[in-house]
Amino acid sequence: MYGSKPWLQHYPEEIPAELEFRKEPVQQYLINAAKSFPEKTAIHFMGKEMTYKELYDEALSFAGYLQQIGISKGDRVAIMLANTPQSVISYFGVLMAGGIVVQTNPLYTERELEYQMKDSGAKAIITLDILYPRASKVMPQTNLQHIIVTAIKDYLPFPKNLVYPFIQKKQYGIVVNVKHEGNTHLFKEIVKIKPKKLVEYDFDFEEDVALLQYTGGTTGSPKGVMLTHRNLVANSSMCTAWLYKSKPGEESVLGIVPFFHVYGMTIIMILSVMQAYKMIILPKFDALITLKTIQKQRPTLFPGAPTIYIGLLNHPDLKKYDLSSIDSCLSGSAPLPVEVQEEFEAITGGKLVEGYGLTESSPVTHANFLWDRERIKGSIGVPWPNTEVRIVSIDDGEDMPVGEIGEIIIKGPQVMKGYWNRPEATEETIKDGWLYTGDLGYMDDKGYFYVVDRKKDMIIAGGFNVYPREIEEVLYEHPDVLEAVAAGIPDPYRGETVKAYVVLKEGSKISSDDLNQYARKYLAAYKAPRLYEFREELPKTAVGKILRRTLVEEEMRKIEEENKKHA
Repeated sequence: MYGSKPWLQHYPEEIPAELEFRKEPVQQYLINAAKSFPEKTAIHFMGKEMTYKELYDEALSFAGYLQQIGISKGDRVAIMLANTPQSVISYFGVLMAGGIVVQTNPLYTERELEYQMKDSGAKAIITLDILYPRASKVMPQTNLQHIIVTAIKDYLPFPKNLVYPFIQKKQYGIVVNVKHEGNTHLFKEIVKIKPKKLVEYDFDFEEDVALLQYTGGTTGSPKGVMLTHRNLVANSSMCTAWLYKSKPGEESVLGIVPFFHVYGMTIIMILSVMQAYKMIILPKFDALITLKTIQKQRPTLFPGAPTIYIGLLNHPDLKKYDLSSIDSCLSGSAPLPVEVQEEFEAITGGKLVEGYGLTESSPVTHANFLWDRERIKGSIGVPWPNTEVRIVSIDDGEDMPVGEIGEIIIKGPQVMKGYWNRPEATEETIKDGWLYTGDLGYMDDKGYFYVVDRKKDMIIAGGFNVYPREIEEVLYEHPDVLEAVAAGIPDPYRGETVKAYVVLKEGSKISSDDLNQYARKYLAAYKAPRLYEFREELPKTAVGKILRRTLVEEEMRKIEEENKKHA
């Protein structure tokens, strides 16, 4: 049943069932773009533009400098940047030097950053000036040997580059002055250096790792997902095939989804370079700035997350702006509400469809069709080219009949090599070449797929994966906390938000504000609980396991009761 791939009957003739991939490293696509479209704008950033030739030249200089300070094949280099030209230059520069990129969330606390640097063994990190104190503090406890520092103002046009430091000081309350000396390096000085000929290394398209993308695990410990050059080239090529009406060298892509997130990295950054699209980059999502940018820059492609589309639709000045340039939007990171899809399409006149994937699959495995074919509401669509999918029983692993719910498992060239230094976790997740997603869903009689539940405990807040165990471990370290459990509860904007249920030790007088301040010291803002509820006891099984699902069900009943009152 699944082996016959019933979904292929819906493919338009422009999308092949199987793609052939050029066995080239990811960085080769920047070289290709610079040769074929040297004067084409590669990046627009807050009013300043770079051509593909300029982007390539700076990435080459950066790669040469990395080799000069000792980065060689297989060395890990962390990139802890918001969406900026530097993040693109760094990414391709690391790969050109032979290194492995470690994508690092700029929101990480010192605790989270130290863990990732230790686990990955990164030798260098590229980060913003305002994050330099954080990176330098964890350096002695890790293998980090070099810190490369840049600033938002470095790639802003005049006079924004002069004004921005004052804005930054007002917003963050700090000004960091860093000198280009010792093991601290300034990005803007590096890219001025004319590179010597790069040291070349043997290359294995199938096996060489390009990226370590960290994701939380069911155990709560973040794991480094090893994505090879083949994984990333395959998934970007699949996306190119899906966007068959888009033309190389002609499209403009709005880059709001963070590049440190696998979705933004593949579907915006790599895809754009592969197809020589113009990337219109914003360092963070601000609804008003985004509306102004769309009207002025006229992007045609707009990959995003539901929270981004919701934020735009709910802005009071939405109707003042012309969004008609937008032709295609692929939504990822979280389930897309049908009403959001319909309203956004009505406003823009373009197409907005939901996709599905996970970090371990580079990330996309399914999507609805953008053009010429039926789109089924509530469905994640059909598998992409070269991708096999089955629904199997969570009890015995046998294939489930059409319409029956089971675990979604996936096989394809986008499926990860494995988890970094975790062979046992890899064996638990990949069996006989099949990636066991932990997500429950089903396939209908047309070959369209549906997700009915996310991984058992994972919370998806604003498009970010949040794992309860990590939050709980932080809360348990507080001296006044006896028991704690974190759960995701419905939120109209973020999809889900984090709520913590806490039992305090006898005699404790701490408040939710106290706990909130404490948690934010050790957790990135998107992970920290937004809500706290103190209880005398928590529901448990007979063996003492806290029943998180029971708490979620209680919240759902409260919401239903509130909805009935207001109906």
